[in-house]
Amino acid sequence: MITLPSWRDWLFSAKAFTAAMLALYIALMLGLPRPYWAMATVYIVSHPLTGATRSKALYRACGTLIGAVAAVVFVPLFVNAPVMLSLVVSLWMGTLLYLSLLDRTPRSYVFMLAAYSLLIIGLPSVFHPELVFDTAVARSEEILLGIVCASVVAGLVFPSKVTPVLSARLHTWLRDASAWAAESLAPERAADRGPASRHRLAADILALDQLISQLSYDADSAQIVRHARELRGRMSMLLPILSSLSANVAELRQLPQGVPDELPRQMAEIADWMCRRDRDGARAEAERLLAELASPAEVAGLGWAELVVAHARARLRSLIYLWQDCLSLQRMIADGEAGTGWQPAYSRWEVGGKNRHYDYGMMVFSAGVASLGTFIASLVWIGLGWDDGVSGVILGGVACCFFASLDEPAPLIKTFFVWTCVSVLLSAVMLFVIIPAAHEFETLVAMMALPFLCIGVLIPQPRFNMAAMLLGVNTATFLGLQGAYDADFLGFMNGNIAGVVGVLFALVWVMLTRPFGADLAMRRLVHSSWRALASMAGGRHHGDYATLTALMLDRLSLLMPRLAASGHDKLTDGFAELRVGFSTLDLQRDEHRLAEPAQSLVQQVLQAVAAHYQRCADERRPLAAPAQLAVGIDAAIHATVAGEYNAASREALNALVELRVTLFPAAEQPAAAANPLDPAPSLGASQ
Repeated sequence: MITLPSWRDWLFSAKAFTAAMLALYIALMLGLPRPYWAMATVYIVSHPLTGATRSKALYRACGTLIGAVAAVVFVPLFVNAPVMLSLVVSLWMGTLLYLSLLDRTPRSYVFMLAAYSLLIIGLPSVFHPELVFDTAVARSEEILLGIVCASVVAGLVFPSKVTPVLSARLHTWLRDASAWAAESLAPERAADRGPASRHRLAADILALDQLISQLSYDADSAQIVRHARELRGRMSMLLPILSSLSANVAELRQLPQGVPDELPRQMAEIADWMCRRDRDGARAEAERLLAELASPAEVAGLGWAELVVAHARARLRSLIYLWQDCLSLQRMIADGEAGTGWQPAYSRWEVGGKNRHYDYGMMVFSAGVASLGTFIASLVWIGLGWDDGVSGVILGGVACCFFASLDEPAPLIKTFFVWTCVSVLLSAVMLFVIIPAAHEFETLVAMMALPFLCIGVLIPQPRFNMAAMLLGVNTATFLGLQGAYDADFLGFMNGNIAGVVGVLFALVWVMLTRPFGADLAMRRLVHSSWRALASMAGGRHHGDYATLTALMLDRLSLLMPRLAASGHDKLTDGFAELRVGFSTLDLQRDEHRLAEPAQSLVQQVLQAVAAHYQRCADERRPLAAPAQLAVGIDAAIHATVAGEYNAASREALNALVELRVTLFPAAEQPAAAANPLDPAPSLGASQ
């Protein structure tokens, strides 16, 4: 469905065009050699949100200056050895691109700009190495001019703050989360619920990451940024909590006793409570629900079904605490409250950590593909002796850099290629048919207003953002506007056809070298989760639970969109590993406070879990958990029930029940928890 641009879209387009014309005018007045670079830069850094424009502007300035310095250093050193210069430029690009992939915030733009700025400034200077310093200074001045104009116009003319946008989006995201929670908590709908809603929630969390990184350039206080990070962590925790509840209900359904009547009623009441917008009434209702879901005072004599119900109620309490935190944080962000007195209701795990998962092997491979492709393109350019072919090397390298972080870069490079071709045609029409009629700057502005305003109005719309950005930036560059009209059709076509050929080469190159798609990245994520679980359960960490929690949640947020793109959950749904991970950490935090023999049995369970996931990682495929592990979990449950019942044993018992339900969802129920247990079998035989 096509929607008409809003007034905000037109306002952004008018601001971007005004900044572009201002930058072009000043560049012409200063006599800069390529004033069109200033105009193109405005469209590169402009963003509907003022904070995002500032961050892009700052990072582009830093990246450009780093690339310019590199050009001044390397070109004179290797100007007489073009192959060696091409190798140095390619290695520089690959190294800086790898550094950009290490940073999943807008700061990565610094390294990406530095990566291909050496291409833009250095390679054309090969023909006149004595002018490389002047060229580097001129390019830096033109780009910095465009950055300043874009930032000034964005900041002075109806600035658009990130905080109100974040607040509005949080309202939508929390509405999505409450809708999925209602579906998960309603037993009659749980069996029919597909993965689409949880995938959407995971995508919302990734989008929140981007806004948080821009918020630091816009908010009046860093405390708002901390609130947003805490909210992000709690939204992430909703995923495993709701998944665990669904698994508990499924477990109860297959037991002879079935689901007790009060549990569906409590879950339905919580679902209704989460959808309420009456804050005062919701707070009182939460207190009532928490009191009703209080943990049992004694577990001796409880059977398996009762333990699962107790575990489900504990998860419901965690869900209420998490949702209370989400609502209070949303309100504080919306109201702009920067106080430090906020106390979380949910405090079992620290969920506001900034640690992220990185697939270093894939990042090295992606950067290496871009670097090698640029080197091969440079060798072809040198071999052909085609002076204007440098445009192809530059645009091909830029295309490889832009999309190196994607699992499947080929489709977007194809889009890059198509809209580069369109930009060449549009530029040709404007340069040789329309612009010759302009005899002063005012007429030139009037002639360019219609196409660039129409392009700019599409940039804020996600569906058209890529095409509009490419069209705006490339058209501004291909026009090559100078102080006097001096267009040469043959020169125009020669240079721009070289650029199109370079992008086509980049497309063919990535199709040959990166045909794997999202499936490979998804599998590597799952295998990494298995290795991490084996390490965690085996105790090969230093008790840094906040870091481990952040890493587990981040892997899930990376996995969910890929599962959504693949259209299936055949390998894993991502939640089983996360729930096992949290259960493992729970047991490790509490096992030393358990009495014997529960403590020894829990340790055996942890070692068996580590061995199971190590086997999965070694064989690179999901394996059924060994039956002996179920026996060990049952033994640990019985020993914990038979011992002293306190806070530690309660948490350990919940973790053991979670492990049993997650790893053995269709297994026969264990014996009654109150029965005396024979000497526990060793789990070593199953290792």
